[in-house]
Amino acid sequence: MAVVETVPGPLDGERIDRVVAMVTGASRSQATSWLEEGRVLLNGAVPGTRSTRVAEGDVVEIDVDLEAARPGLEPAPEVAVPLVHVDDDLLVVDKPAGLVVHPGAGHATGTLVQGLLARFPEIAEVGEPDRPGIVHRLDRDTSGLMVVARSEAAHRALTAALAAHEVQRTYRTLVWGVPDARAGMVDAPIGRSGRDPTRMVVSADGKDARTRYEVLEAFDEPVACALLECRLETGRTHQIRVHMAAIGHPVVGDERYRGARPSLPTPRMVLHSAELGLEHPTRGGHLEFSSPLPPDLAAVVGSLSARPPTGE
Repeated sequence: MAVVETVPGPLDGERIDRVVAMVTGASRSQATSWLEEGRVLLNGAVPGTRSTRVAEGDVVEIDVDLEAARPGLEPAPEVAVPLVHVDDDLLVVDKPAGLVVHPGAGHATGTLVQGLLARFPEIAEVGEPDRPGIVHRLDRDTSGLMVVARSEAAHRALTAALAAHEVQRTYRTLVWGVPDARAGMVDAPIGRSGRDPTRMVVSADGKDARTRYEVLEAFDEPVACALLECRLETGRTHQIRVHMAAIGHPVVGDERYRGARPSLPTPRMVLHSAELGLEHPTRGGHLEFSSPLPPDLAAVVGSLSARPPTGE
């Protein structure tokens, strides 16, 4: 059975071979083989080369039986996934830094979903086969709270709630410098870079993206930094990282977006999913969860000297 996918906004400008690999969970070499065999159509025609770029709204057809083409995900009992909440429909996890959420390019094993499959094998039937139960994700080096669907009904409801901006996601981050305003909102569309499709940028052609922030604490020794609370009103790839860099206050330790500087060494970028609020997807009722800064990030913040925030 052919796989048919409409290219979403975040993949606008991406190479067709990478899109095929991402959609199917196959390796890039396998995706290239399918392209060379004429098994991939882009808007009804065979792409000229494997590096052909797709656009949002394009239709990609892949004539391959995925169940036969790839094995199911192997559970990984050695991957420890801290659990904050468990019920019949959902899991709330406190993801450690360094753990990839689901298999992808360069990360075929040892992922969060494979760790969960070892304890909750039923999620293999929930959502997409290569990312079972996943309704949103955190970057590899971002720690903290995320929700995973344990039933198909919960997956549908959580996906809809996220699309409607009904899930409250609050982050703690340390940024370079101190914003002039004590609180504010960055309202700037985000899209993929034309030069590097793995990098996101503020772009007039991007998707709407809004991040509210509040300065919790400001520091001036040994460098000027601010601890922020950031609330996502949308959920674009790298949203907080891109928005903070766009206003001149990149996330401390973020190598991709100009936040890694020798004047303040960090073990990783200082970004943590600290609070999560949502309506239970099947039973109703509001759920709220919180996670403190993990020790590695708390140590970075603790090494700074505070001063009262300036500006309003």
